[in-house]
Amino acid sequence: MNRVVGAPGSQPSLREANSARIVEAVKAYGRITQVELASATGLSAATVSNIVKQLLEQGVVETSATTRSGRRAQLVSLRPSSALAVGMHIGRRSLDLVLADATLEVVASTRMPLPADHRSDTTLDRAALLVADLADQVGADMEQIGGVGLALPSSVGRGGRTGAFQLPGWEELDVDELSARIQRRVLVVKEADAGALAESRLGALRGVEGALYVHASHTTESSLVLRGVVHGGFRAGAGALGHVRVDAAGQICRCGARGCLNTVVSGEALAELVRLSHGPMDLRSIVKAARDGDPGCRQVVADAGSVIGTALADLATVVAPERITWGGELATVGEAFVGPLRDAMRSRPLLPPVEELLAEPAFPVDGCARGALVAIHDLINAAPAGSVEG
Repeated sequence: MNRVVGAPGSQPSLREANSARIVEAVKAYGRITQVELASATGLSAATVSNIVKQLLEQGVVETSATTRSGRRAQLVSLRPSSALAVGMHIGRRSLDLVLADATLEVVASTRMPLPADHRSDTTLDRAALLVADLADQVGADMEQIGGVGLALPSSVGRGGRTGAFQLPGWEELDVDELSARIQRRVLVVKEADAGALAESRLGALRGVEGALYVHASHTTESSLVLRGVVHGGFRAGAGALGHVRVDAAGQICRCGARGCLNTVVSGEALAELVRLSHGPMDLRSIVKAARDGDPGCRQVVADAGSVIGTALADLATVVAPERITWGGELATVGEAFVGPLRDAMRSRPLLPPVEELLAEPAFPVDGCARGALVAIHDLINAAPAGSVEG
């Protein structure tokens, strides 16, 4: 029997890594005894027994009695009706949804463009309909959905209240009201933390003890991963890389300070840079034009990558992460954005070689939705490892 090898992890996440190895083995072999699971994963029989018991309680697997070589054995298989969960990311101009089973395997997904200045009431009504549609696609009903994780470009305070100042009309969104609207448990996560959580648990940062994630979109945010846990900080504004000063004589930022990164690299700032040459454009159209090869838009995106790379290099010099990855609309342009970011960091003598430090993201497009999915999955199953701390 081939051995299923899991990614290495830090000690606090060892149990989670072992659990993932068990689930992957069950997926690979369909129905498998606990003795065979021990052989397939390299884990001890006692460890397998404890993890299977936990997965049974969480509704991820089911067991049945069987015989092997004349001896009684416990057969383990995935539970077909395992609780579903939804990850949702609402940005300025798009809504991403992923529906996954209890093993975090995405079984359905969709993306919907949103109008400029969309309002919370109409957008959440649309989102509720899309959740029902996704459930219907996989032959499930809303009762089988254990909860919804919602990633927003906002600050998220203790108690779950948001200050979504990047989304006009979303100020002071009440999570209880949202939960009542869709009749499901809801957890709100800041989009940068969600992106970091997806990469930490499922992608480029898996098994990394100390990492940084930067989300480059209408503003620039960051998130810190320590020993497999996303550290959300002790105040709502944690990770606001866009409010690091980059120009002491620059423009006044919305926060009231002068020369923040967001005054140089933001949806509005980039739109202003191309206004004379291209006419009115928003960030989505700039990114699309850059991907299509427009030289002016590619230059604007490259300059943004360089400025963000400089700020990120400052942060990395202080925090000394093992690995850095990224996400957000600007990052979807690819090398035109990442190349200048990489060059800005390469010039710093105190940082490791960028080839070792920077890691291509596994989920450059829907990472925030996937991270929101992981967050609600952990809440449903009361799993501490990998959750958002703070």
